Amino acid sequence: MLDTSARLLRLLSLLQSRREWPGADLAGRLGVTPRTVRRDIDRLRELGYPVHSAPGTAGGYRLGAGAELPPLLLDDEEAVAVAVGLSTAASGGVEGIEETSVRALAKLEQVLPHRLRHRVGALTSATVPMLGRSGGPRVDAQVLTELAHACRDSQRLRFRYADHGGTVTRRTVEPHRLVSAQCRWYLVGWDVDRADWRTYRADRITPAPPHGPRFTPRTPPAEDLARYVSRGVSGRAFRTQATVLLRVPLERAAERVGPYDGVLEAVDEQSCLLRTGAHSLDVLVVHIVLLGFDFEIREPAELAVRAGEIRDRLSRALG
Repeated sequence: MLDTSARLLRLLSLLQSRREWPGADLAGRLGVTPRTVRRDIDRLRELGYPVHSAPGTAGGYRLGAGAELPPLLLDDEEAVAVAVGLSTAASGGVEGIEETSVRALAKLEQVLPHRLRHRVGALTSATVPMLGRSGGPRVDAQVLTELAHACRDSQRLRFRYADHGGTVTRRTVEPHRLVSAQCRWYLVGWDVDRADWRTYRADRITPAPPHGPRFTPRTPPAEDLARYVSRGVSGRAFRTQATVLLRVPLERAAERVGPYDGVLEAVDEQSCLLRTGAHSLDVLVVHIVLLGFDFEIREPAELAVRAGEIRDRLSRALG
């Protein structure tokens, strides 16, 4: 059994991980009695953490936003600085920490008092970053935080969504997870009206609250959601698709093939398959050649024909 200090930290982590916890579930997770959970909740309240409770069989505990910051050893200015820093990182300022930053920002905003939330919002809206995403789409950190909260709390989302052609539709979605890839964000969720799993570009989402109600999470469309999203953005989204055998090990190919370039699958120790897509055969040929590997086109046959035509043109030019 955990000692009191470790148990309090574990209890606080559980309260931050989802919107509401029945007392019996917390007791089971911590390996203690419900009475001990009640005592630990009282200790957290004494430390300044705003833990709300509801009586009865359907009741539970919820970590709310309080009038004062919990004792995180941060004063107001430090809390604002951390929130703004996380917001910047979540927007793609530092590659590789976007997803972690969104989770941390969601936890911090949950306990920030209103006066500090207002300061964070004002500072973020008045700041223009010098270094962006090289012209790529930017996602408002507040939108990401809202999506993250809905995923965590299993709460239906309502939003307006602009497709690739700019057509805007209204969506009602049971959100499952956010997936980040190369400074782009995607929401994977169950589209209620279409009765199917969908992947949405977060920069094309405009939340349209009120959200809700709560829902029971479904079995996700794949165990590896990163691979699932990668297949969608690198293949299904394009009119022309191809399968190519790369004569290099999977690990080496992965150094050049990112989530937007295609999906890799090992064949043996010296080769792998690349499934990819593009808007035309010409773009596919250039994309494959510039990878810098020996390759063999498996399908479609039209791609091999087009590659031969480009080869002949280059031969005439060089000759």
